Amino acid sequence: MKTVTLAPGERLASSQLTRQGVLPAHIVEGARQIVAQVREGGDEALARCCREFDGVELKSFRLPQDVIDRALEGLDDAFVASLEKAAAQIRAFHEREVEQSWFTTRADGTMLGVKVTPVAAAGIYVPGGRAQYPSTVLMNAIPAKVAGVERVVMVTPPQKAENSAGSSPISPYTLAAAKVAGVDEIYTIGGAQAVAALAYGTESVPKVDKITGPGNAYVAAAKQLVSGDVGIDMVAGPSEVCVLADATAEPLVVAADLMAQAEHDPLAACYLVTCDAAFAAEVERGIELLVAQSPRADITRASFENEGMVIVAADLAAAVDAVNVIAPEHLELHCADALGLLGRIRNAGAIFIGAWSSEPLGDYVAGPNHTLPTGGTAVFSNPLSVEDFVKRSSVICYTPEGLLADAPATQTLAEAEGLWAHALSAGLRRRALEKGAEAVSYDALSSVDLTGVAWPGDDARTVADGAAARGL
Repeated sequence: MKTVTLAPGERLASSQLTRQGVLPAHIVEGARQIVAQVREGGDEALARCCREFDGVELKSFRLPQDVIDRALEGLDDAFVASLEKAAAQIRAFHEREVEQSWFTTRADGTMLGVKVTPVAAAGIYVPGGRAQYPSTVLMNAIPAKVAGVERVVMVTPPQKAENSAGSSPISPYTLAAAKVAGVDEIYTIGGAQAVAALAYGTESVPKVDKITGPGNAYVAAAKQLVSGDVGIDMVAGPSEVCVLADATAEPLVVAADLMAQAEHDPLAACYLVTCDAAFAAEVERGIELLVAQSPRADITRASFENEGMVIVAADLAAAVDAVNVIAPEHLELHCADALGLLGRIRNAGAIFIGAWSSEPLGDYVAGPNHTLPTGGTAVFSNPLSVEDFVKRSSVICYTPEGLLADAPATQTLAEAEGLWAHALSAGLRRRALEKGAEAVSYDALSSVDLTGVAWPGDDARTVADGAAARGL
């Protein structure tokens, strides 16, 4: 792991981090072509992409409902119990995030508020092919269902032949998670082509309103490309962990926690921040000991060599500052007063407090969502939540008294911006009320003298005059 030692008073600079940053241009261009093909060619283009990229010829993209219904049959009881425990705790956590519509009434009777409405359809992307991620299914589908989304659609690449089990083209564990989480439809498509199908629809894949879930670089690029035509959660990068530890921490435990992210991907980023160089050396020795025993040793070692970093700060304040500069996806606090540091942490996707709070607990069963901002975007982004699957509509309902109270200021501000019809819209109503009108109608408005309705200096003319001049 690369080591950065900060002198007293020195701050970690973001330029010292080794993050890859934006998606490579050739990945974005490749994804752009795939998205365009599927958008224009529908099912035919989608099938062609499945043959080319997944090596499969599918008679139907959609998994039959009876296959989903039988998803839990024949599975190990311990796995099913663990899946249901995780689902229950994830659901319980996200139920606390549900936002209700609200309304308030001013003294003049004007009603203002917010109407909260779930999106009608959400698409969740679940990586597959050579891997299986039932936890990803739970973390994306459950908050959508808690939000009230009627149609939750899962897309996942068909498994390679050597990894498939039975007649289902997807992992039985992923399928079971979909059943437990309440997924409504499953399509065995992956990659940028699946994102395009969700975003724009094909003959057999109806479009959705929001797309969430992680994937490879092509999936991330495709989500970025369709954003705006459809909602997305985030453009996720490689997984990250940062451990802030003092000399009271156990070096071997810290080593294991860093490895828990490193084994994901050769590009996964692992940061150790400490004020104790000797402790950091003990952690690195622990990593060597444990990596030698890991079945994913090659991936883990590559991650540490490519993206591993030790930051040795002069004091705790500088160490905390370094954490906030990193803005990690996952942050573990292995310190004597870990809870006391919580208020000083500004930037992190998820914060694990104390020696007992293993980050993998958060990956699977704790309850908070494991879909988190990466690449430093925790500076401004949030974990996936129920809020990602709802929309908020402002509600504005004026009474005549409220209109009279607010129209003058509206007209003044509209005049300042040079928007005559903005001022007219409020001014017509105001003048009609001042003349004793009881309802907004043509009869009430037709005799309104437009002089000064918008702002001083307008030609004198009534609404009726204008209508007559145009032969109405």
